[in-house]
Amino acid sequence: MSAPEFTEAKIPQPRFTVETARVLAEVAHNRQKDKLKRPYRDHVIAVGDALADFDDDIRIAGYLHDIAEDTPITRQALLDMGVSERAADIIERVTNRLHDNPDDYQAGMHFIAEDHDAALVKIADNAHNSLPERVRALAAKWPDKPPVTKYRDARPVLYAAVDVEEVRKILARVNPWLLKELDDRLDDEDDTDYENLTYDDAPVVERKPPVAETVETITTADTRSDGTS
Repeated sequence: MSAPEFTEAKIPQPRFTVETARVLAEVAHNRQKDKLKRPYRDHVIAVGDALADFDDDIRIAGYLHDIAEDTPITRQALLDMGVSERAADIIERVTNRLHDNPDDYQAGMHFIAEDHDAALVKIADNAHNSLPERVRALAAKWPDKPPVTKYRDARPVLYAAVDVEEVRKILARVNPWLLKELDDRLDDEDDTDYENLTYDDAPVVERKPPVAETVETITTADTRSDGTS
């Protein structure tokens, strides 16, 4: 009798989840501080949390948006952990040091804005960096160097890359103070002449009969067709 043949069992790799990304972000940035000497992990967690209304790849990229910028973890390491190609692509696109000209911030924003998903992540990043309390603290620390002008100038570029309701969802979660700025910008961009607006300018909307009316019409027609009316 021949010896039985054994095949090597393939153990499925655990799925890389949003929660995994959150934990990895906390660990990877644990000892880092921001410009105000505050725990940097608070920033990356806030950015990921701000993207809670979007799909898992975007949320994962939000939590890990600075991991290639500020840690030794590479794209291949992320893929080996189970991060999707799409999430890795977003992370790479928002990583400043990987841009053609890392010193040109605005060029980097235009590059990011070429990708819808990356723009969402950067909008969340920008919004958290622009919190009023943080802006005031930075201004107090560097009074001769306006610290957030670049963030303000980047917002129209990033906002133009996504739907306005997507921007609202992010700002409502991470920085509601920017909602007024967004509405003011939309008002400035609206060139409708409301003073001279007439009913003739309104789009024609075809009226659909109510359901009850439609049912009655069909019933009447059926009744007439069989001669029982």
